[in-house]
Amino acid sequence: MVEAHDHICWGGGHRHNKAHCLELRGVSAGYGAGQDALADISFRAQCGQRVALIGPNGAGKSTLLNVLAGLLPPRTGQVLWNGSPLHDTPHEIAFMPQRSEVNWAFPITVRQLVEMGRYPVLGNWRSMRQHDRDIVDKSLETLNLQHLQRRQIGALSGGQQQRAFLARALAQEAHILLLDEPFTGLDMPGVESLGQLLHSLSDEGRLVIASHHDLATAPALFDRVLMLNTQLVAAGCMSELLTEENICRTFGRNHRFKP
Repeated sequence: MVEAHDHICWGGGHRHNKAHCLELRGVSAGYGAGQDALADISFRAQCGQRVALIGPNGAGKSTLLNVLAGLLPPRTGQVLWNGSPLHDTPHEIAFMPQRSEVNWAFPITVRQLVEMGRYPVLGNWRSMRQHDRDIVDKSLETLNLQHLQRRQIGALSGGQQQRAFLARALAQEAHILLLDEPFTGLDMPGVESLGQLLHSLSDEGRLVIASHHDLATAPALFDRVLMLNTQLVAAGCMSELLTEENICRTFGRNHRFKP
């Protein structure tokens, strides 16, 4: 088990005495000339944490993930990774989209998908080296996918598909894992299995940030929360902030859930 104050770069054997820090400072973002989907968002998160993005539909959860992934530039504000612009080191970020946004009929095997995680490291016109193949092998083994590596991704179960995308993130050796509704469509065993994987990944020193809609399961899956409704409602420790008051501020007074 990795100590809370240590951080391990998976596959690299490096050790750091201080956790890496992601910081947003006054970030606003939107699409086209329309109204901001995010307005003046500021928060900090560190490697080793599992952060749930919680809010109603249209609250800006996917927009925030797109900003962090570098797919949508902020209109205002800064996104910093250890004090420097996050996207100066894009290989440190891995993004897993919603399953509904993936073309599962695309003719690619599990291994080929995981190998794509090495592309940001290899750059243009570089072929896979033995070191890269070893990392792909280790990623498949870590996610228990080695026996499925020749299978087409569309032939997998929902839980196996999520694990395949996480294996791609491991192969990339990313510090920050961005997940858009990763538990949607999974049965309870699948939720529990994926939840255990996210715990393991954060224990190894990664920062996991995921949008999540199920308030009942959030405390068991995540240790931090960022509650959004275009603006920031609350950010910090899950056990302290997932309160009836904050839920009402986020979802409206008619929301009936009580943690």
